Order: sequence, then C-alpha cells, then structure tokens
Amino acid sequence: MTVLTWSDDRVEQLKKLWEAGLSASQIAAELGNVTRNAVIGKVHRLGLSGRAKSPSTSAAPRQRKARPAQHMMRVSRPVSRGNTALAHAFEVEMEPDPIAYDNVVPMSQRLSLLELNEATCHWPVGDPSSPEFFFCGGKALTSLPYCAHHSRIAYQPASDRRRQPAKPTR
Repeated sequence: MTVLTWSDDRVEQLKKLWEAGLSASQIAAELGNVTRNAVIGKVHRLGLSGRAKSPSTSAAPRQRKARPAQHMMRVSRPVSRGNTALAHAFEVEMEPDPIAYDNVVPMSQRLSLLELNEATCHWPVGDPSSPEFFFCGGKALTSLPYCAHHSRIAYQPASDRRRQPAKPTR
C-alpha cells in the first residue's frame, strides 16, 4: 500500500477541480492514485464547502415524473388485535354481574385507591381530580383486575369494537 501525501500542486489542482464543480469520484480519477473518500476527506479538512453550480442545476426544483395509477389488491386475512392473551381467561368465567351493571356501583362497594386489593375490581369511575372519584370495588375475576362487567368492556375483540356503533350517552 502506497501512502500518498498531498503535495501543494495536488492540493491546488484539487481546489480548482472542486471549484469547477466536479464530483469527488471525478476528482479522484483526474488526480490518479487517490480514492474518492480521500478527496472528500481532504476537501473537508481544507474547508472547501462552496462549489460552483454546474449549468445543469437550477434554482427550480426538478419535476417529478407522473406515475401511472397502480391498482393494489388487498387480501383480507384474519387478524387478531388487542389483548388476546387475556381474551380467553374471562370468557369461560363470565356470569352477569348484577352489582356493577351499566356503571351503577352501590355506595357500599365503592373503593378508594388505598382500599383496592387483588380480589377487587380496579375499574375507575369518574374524574380522578374530583372528590367523587372511586373504583368499582366489585369481585374481580381470577387473575384479572376487573369484575365480569368491566372485563367485558376492557377486553373486547377488535372486530367487535369496529362493528358495533357507539352507544349514545344518557
């Protein structure tokens, strides 16, 4: 491997070619026995950032070629989205929960954050910044943080959520 030093003549030639707008590859070929990366490195070390604009470049941006419209065919396939790991855990154990139906929770069942445990429903009700905020507190399903009613709300299959229109608020 030959180590080539940049002589004053080669540096002057590099500067002239760079100012003329030649690319680093073209300059390397013109100088001979030097790589494109060596030219880029030397230009950087010399601080030669300004370049003469070639006549082919203009201030106006290049026009993009119009692409013909492509028709994409999408193949539908069954997709499971959402929390599918817990989806089967509560389906078997589901029984109607008369206590916490339609977000009506009896006063005796309501819990604060400090009163929650693994056996109680962690479903938040209301605005956390208001004094009336509470958690459902119903009997939680095994290995889930919610009661049967709130588990049905929390763990809906994605396809069911998309098909059902939003329920009007009373």
